[in-house]
Amino acid sequence: MVQLEGLKQIHLIGIGGIGLSAVAEILLARGYKVTGSDMKESELIDRLITKGANIYLGHRSKNVEGADLVVYSSAISEDNPEIIRAKELSIKTVSRADMLGTLMGEYEHSIAVAGTHGKTTTTSMISLILEHSGLDPTILIGGNLTEIGGNVKVGKGDYFITEACEYMDSFLNLKPTIGIILNIDSDHLDYFKDVDHIARSFKAFAKLVPEGGKIIALVSNPFVKAATQELENVITFGLTENLDYWAKDIHFSEEGFPSYNLHKGEEFLVEIELKVPGEHNVLNSLATFALGDLLGLSREMMKETLKNFHGTQRRFDMLGRTDKGVVVIDDYGHHPTEIKETLKAAKNIPMKKLWCIFQPHTFTRTMALFDEFTEAFENADRLIIADIYAAREKDIYKVDSQSLIAKIKEKEPEKFALYFKTFDEIADFVYENAEPGDYVITMGAGDIFRVGEMILEKDFS
Repeated sequence: MVQLEGLKQIHLIGIGGIGLSAVAEILLARGYKVTGSDMKESELIDRLITKGANIYLGHRSKNVEGADLVVYSSAISEDNPEIIRAKELSIKTVSRADMLGTLMGEYEHSIAVAGTHGKTTTTSMISLILEHSGLDPTILIGGNLTEIGGNVKVGKGDYFITEACEYMDSFLNLKPTIGIILNIDSDHLDYFKDVDHIARSFKAFAKLVPEGGKIIALVSNPFVKAATQELENVITFGLTENLDYWAKDIHFSEEGFPSYNLHKGEEFLVEIELKVPGEHNVLNSLATFALGDLLGLSREMMKETLKNFHGTQRRFDMLGRTDKGVVVIDDYGHHPTEIKETLKAAKNIPMKKLWCIFQPHTFTRTMALFDEFTEAFENADRLIIADIYAAREKDIYKVDSQSLIAKIKEKEPEKFALYFKTFDEIADFVYENAEPGDYVITMGAGDIFRVGEMILEKDFS
C-alpha cells in the first residue's frame, strides 16, 4: 500500500502510456504536483500538460529531483537513470499497479475487469451504464471512449472501474470489491510459463475480492472455472442455460450486429441489441448486465445503453470507405483467439472479400503462439502480414513474419497470403487490388492502423 498522505510532488516514469497517463490525471485532479517523463510526444502527454503536468522528453536522472514519490510503468527497467537516481536520493519508487491499487482502495465500490480478451470493451460498457445511472464513477480504460473524451474520467461518486491487466501479475495489486473474469487464454508468455501459470494468477486475483464482494465469471472457460470453483461468491454468465445470466436465440443483423434474449436462470429478462459485432461481444454485454443487475441498475437503461454503444477506438473501428467502395476497419486484436473472433464476426457482414492486414505484436508472443497464429486467419480471403512490432523487445528471436506466411501456405497452399516490408507497399497493393464491396481490416496492437489511414488518404492524393 502506497502512503499518499503528506506527499506534494509525484513523478511518473513512462507517463505517456495509456495506463500511467490515466493515473497521472487522477493525481492531478486530487491536487498533487505531477511531473513525468517519456521518450516521445503524444496526444496523451499534450492532454496532461494542459491539465498542469510538467513533462520531460527523455529519461534523465535530474527529472526525479524534488519528487516525494516515483511511479513507474511496466515498460521501465531497473537500470533506468531516473529509477537509479530516485534510489540514490531515497525517494520511494512504486509500480503503476501499486499506485492504482492504492487509489482503488479509497473507493467504497471498486470494479476490476480481468481477462485475456475483452477488457477494454467490457470496461467501457460498464462505465457507460454507471454513468447513465448517475453514479459519477471514476473510470480507467485501456482505450479511448468517445463518451468520456478519452481513456480516463475522474468522477465524484463512490464507484471506481478499471481494467485489470494480468501482465507481470500487476492485477494482484488491485483492491476490487467486484471482480470480473471474462476469459483466460495463453498470452504474455514472456512472463508467464504457461496457461496453468496464468490460471493460478487469475485464481489469486479472484481471491482478492472480499467475502462480501462478488466475482462475475465465464465458467464455460475451463481455466476460469478452475480459478473460481472453490469460491462461493461467483455469479456466472455465458451461452448455456445452466448459468446465472445467459444468452438465448442469438442472431445477427445484416451489419453483423448480434441480438439475443437475455435470461437470468429460467427467467427471461430482456432482449438485447448490440451495435458491436461478434459473439464475443454478446459475452461482454452479459458480464456488463450481470454487474448492473448486481448493483440494482435499471434494466431498461442498460438495454438502451448497450444498444447505443458503438465501441472504443481500435476495437472494430470503422475508419472510412474509399471512393471505390472499399470499407476500412481497424482492430486492436493481436492474439490468435482475438483474431479468430474478430474475423468470424466480420463474416456476418455481407461483403465481397475480407482482407486482413496483420502486424504481429512482440517476438515472444509470435514465437510462443506460432502454431495458433497459423490457424487464426481462416476467415480472411486475403491476408497480408507486416513485420513484427517489437514493442519492448529486441530482435533476438528466430521468428519473423515471412516464416509465419510460409507455415500458413504450407498448411493451406491455396491461401492468398503475402508479406510486404513497408506500410507504403501494403497500402499501395491494397488500394490497387481491393474491389468495391471488399472489407479491409488492419489488425494488431502496434501501429498497423496507419496502413488503414494511408489507404483512405490515397483518395485525395
